[in-house]
Amino acid sequence: MRWALVKVCVAVTAMVVVAFAVPLGLTVKEMARDRAIGNAERQAAAIGPALAITTDRVQLERAVASTQAGADGRIAVSVPATEGTDGVRIGRPHAPGADVERASRLGRAATVPVPGGYALLQPTAVGSGSVAVVEVYVPDGEVTRGVTTAWAVLAAVGVGLIIGAVAVADRLGTRMVGPAKRLADAANGLGRGDLTVRVPEDGPPELRSAAVAFNAMADQVVQLLANERELAADLSHRLRTPLTVLRLNAASLGDGPAGEQTRHAVAQLEREVDQIIRTARAQQAQDKPVAVGCDAAAVIRERMAFWSALAEDQGREARTAGVDRPVRVPVARADLVASLDAMLGNVFRHTPEGTAFAVDVHSGEDAVIVLVSDAGPGINDPSAAMRRGQGAGGDGSTGLGLDIVRRLAESTGGDVRIGSSVLGGAEIRVWIALRPYASGGKRTHRVVRRRRGRRPAGARPAG
Repeated sequence: MRWALVKVCVAVTAMVVVAFAVPLGLTVKEMARDRAIGNAERQAAAIGPALAITTDRVQLERAVASTQAGADGRIAVSVPATEGTDGVRIGRPHAPGADVERASRLGRAATVPVPGGYALLQPTAVGSGSVAVVEVYVPDGEVTRGVTTAWAVLAAVGVGLIIGAVAVADRLGTRMVGPAKRLADAANGLGRGDLTVRVPEDGPPELRSAAVAFNAMADQVVQLLANERELAADLSHRLRTPLTVLRLNAASLGDGPAGEQTRHAVAQLEREVDQIIRTARAQQAQDKPVAVGCDAAAVIRERMAFWSALAEDQGREARTAGVDRPVRVPVARADLVASLDAMLGNVFRHTPEGTAFAVDVHSGEDAVIVLVSDAGPGINDPSAAMRRGQGAGGDGSTGLGLDIVRRLAESTGGDVRIGSSVLGGAEIRVWIALRPYASGGKRTHRVVRRRRGRRPAGARPAG
């Protein structure tokens, strides 16, 4: 496209230059000829007064020599003979005698071509009643004086116009072809699976519209894939909740064959669900987070209502605080649900029946803190528990429970910390930032407690 545009501009500019330069050059040539002939007419007219007075050779030669053309030997005078007078010939004529006689007979000036130039024949009446002819020779150099320079200037202007047109066409072609090439490269990259490729929205309006449409399409593709992977991970992880209930119920079946088979089937199902979660999360790690939000208070009330049935069966006391009014957080509802289920599931899996637990929400100007605490044995090595969130958590655990929570917090610029709760057991503190912090800034968050419980012996690991 770029070279085609350049060729078109060169062709159009060349035609325009030819259409204007050739007539202009011919006009300059004609003007130079008219200027030379006009100068010759003035030279011939300078001899007229002398011819009107006398036909004496000496006097005529003196008159001819007084002119510029006569001094250069380019004027010839022919006075025809009459009765009682002889004809006079001065100078070297260039025109044929027939042309001179015709000009004398007709009494009309004429310009005839002669070898090396032109001859101006100017009839002039003399005192004897005859008509003399003054011939002024105009060489080709006089006729074409300045024409070559004019043609050179016109050619230079034409070449300059063509070069300028090529530069402008190349610039326009680059401006058009560059965005089109980037759009094609981006389309090829997206086709190869590079979901991060985007196109700068520049160039002509049509290409800008195409770039905007492509970027919107790429964003939609990324969003659809992220939603698909997120849905697979969330649905798989939500299966962990009923599986926990099944596993707890299977534990009460005793040591018979039926109970053993049920526990084995539940364990096998948990491993399959764990594998699905790992695969989905591994793919999801490459996706960009989507800016969404939800009401954390509403989500906590809903999940506590879900877990309260199992808590009642196991004799657990459950309480909530800070959920009586809306608390907006910049995370997806599905992510918050998965994180709460992961933390509450850990409480049911790793603490004895009858252990109390609580979920508190503390909202501030910069962040929202969600505290999940229990009265169990606690976590003996919080740092190891957090490291485990990045890998496998041992038999019966994917190690993704705290990893899901950590991802949710870090997606907002927050973090997750494990400590001791006021109930005497473990406390998982999720810091959800409401707005990003400046690079290099330090986050300081502290929850004021009425008292610190004492961790009992036999602390539990994190699941």
